[in-house]
Amino acid sequence: MQANEALDKVASVGLHANMILYLKNEYHLSNATGASILFWWNAISNFTPIFGAFLSDSYLGRYYVIALGTFISLIGMVALWLTAILKEARPHPCKLESENCQKPDIGQLVFLFSSFALMAIGAGGIRPCSLAFGADQFDNPENPNNGRILQSFFNWYYASVGISILISVTVIVYIQTQFGWVVGFGVPTGLMFLATIMFLLGSALFIRIKANKSLLTSFAQVVVVAWQNKHLSLPPVDSNGWYYHEKDSRFTFPTHKLRFLNKACIVRNPEEDLNPNGTASNPWNLCTIQQVEEFKALIKVIPMWSTGIMIAVTLSQHAFPVLQANTMDRHLVKGSNFKIPAGSYGAFGILTLTIWIAIYDRILVPWISKFTEKPRGLTFKQRMGIGLLLSCASQGAAALVERERRARALNEGLANHPLSQVDMSAMWLVPQHCLTGLAEAFNAIGQIEFYYSQFPKSMASIGVALFSLGLGFGNLVGSLIVEIVDHVSSKGGKVSWVSNNLNLGHYDYYYWVLCLLSVGNLFYFIVCAWAYGSDEDTRIWEEDQAAKKGEIVML
Repeated sequence: MQANEALDKVASVGLHANMILYLKNEYHLSNATGASILFWWNAISNFTPIFGAFLSDSYLGRYYVIALGTFISLIGMVALWLTAILKEARPHPCKLESENCQKPDIGQLVFLFSSFALMAIGAGGIRPCSLAFGADQFDNPENPNNGRILQSFFNWYYASVGISILISVTVIVYIQTQFGWVVGFGVPTGLMFLATIMFLLGSALFIRIKANKSLLTSFAQVVVVAWQNKHLSLPPVDSNGWYYHEKDSRFTFPTHKLRFLNKACIVRNPEEDLNPNGTASNPWNLCTIQQVEEFKALIKVIPMWSTGIMIAVTLSQHAFPVLQANTMDRHLVKGSNFKIPAGSYGAFGILTLTIWIAIYDRILVPWISKFTEKPRGLTFKQRMGIGLLLSCASQGAAALVERERRARALNEGLANHPLSQVDMSAMWLVPQHCLTGLAEAFNAIGQIEFYYSQFPKSMASIGVALFSLGLGFGNLVGSLIVEIVDHVSSKGGKVSWVSNNLNLGHYDYYYWVLCLLSVGNLFYFIVCAWAYGSDEDTRIWEEDQAAKKGEIVML
């Protein structure tokens, strides 16, 4: 399972890291257009997991959804590989400084976007299920150390994915830079094929959690029944009101939060609403307390989830740093022939993330837990907040570095030579990537653990998919920000802040906009974290209730 995920990450991220250069050099698209396309591709790739999660938890189970997603992703990669192989799939080559470069026609764009769409659909099956599927192999609620075991699993899972991405943005990007796009896209395609075969070969060894029920239907039933019963008064706890729950369920009465939904599990007439064996005669007239509480759990985490949208914008800033690095001195050592590929500087962020996870999990957690008396060291919300703070710092650092790069370019007379190299080492970009890696290590892992802890195991894929959904909205917001900045800053014939000419544009101003928005989001998070309460470590879900009969309890 872990090998499949690792190979998938090496393959897919290897395509994303350098894609802005492929769109610019081979399809002659502008910086802003190329960045917007990548934002949209990432957004769709992060929206489809919510459908994959519902399909997994409600119908097929995680194993079959992962297998299906892996196969569809492979087809998408083959299609992208063909865009590099077939000359007819791209516009005629030309010098980028020429203003007469041919733009891609409709057929060429459809072919390219079809490959993106297939990979996005495949991601919808892999991303929400892989992490939850891996957790299924370790999760044992009867083990008193289960929480610590799961935390270590999440940390090391993310670390292993980080190592895979590190290989991707170094080795795969180097292959693309040195040997061209045909070989550069062919290698990830081969790795994806290998991932598909390895996953299928290991199928007999996996623990598989069967799909329980249709969560979409369950949530719809709660809404419909609560609306039907809107005229009913909620009985006090010490009254003789009737609530319907599953046999042996820990939920013998609904919680007080979002109390209007509690009307969905009130038994209005036992003779009509219940079968002789105690089950509901019509689930569209009566819901279980478990159903109501699952829907409440989803609604309750939405404000906390929304705080992850802005950091997703900052984590998705891949295109512009690559363009910046492409204009800087990328020699690792002055005088040497080896140059770090422009798309590989993101490796410093991944390396920071991976090293920090190892230090935090093995050294800091045992030490911090002595003071906090929590087995995880810091709470989920504390880690998420620290990550948001670091994301603000990363965008501030990015703005300062770009201001310096632009100033040097103008002093060297390169205002009208955007492709010429500025006498400034690209290593200046490393601090912002390291801060971004730390921000992701704190916030992203904190988010995933938080969602996983707040839902029953039957909804685990939904919890993980929320993280991908946040990334999706973040990419949409990121695309919107680029479009607004481009439109507003170019009014009156002025040079756009995100101009094709980095030396005349003001990408530093663009980064300051992201920094200010991130600071505002940090304060919004503080409010949401306070409103959520302190029960994040409480997991009271009753698992595997599908086979148990229902009954009513009189309060």
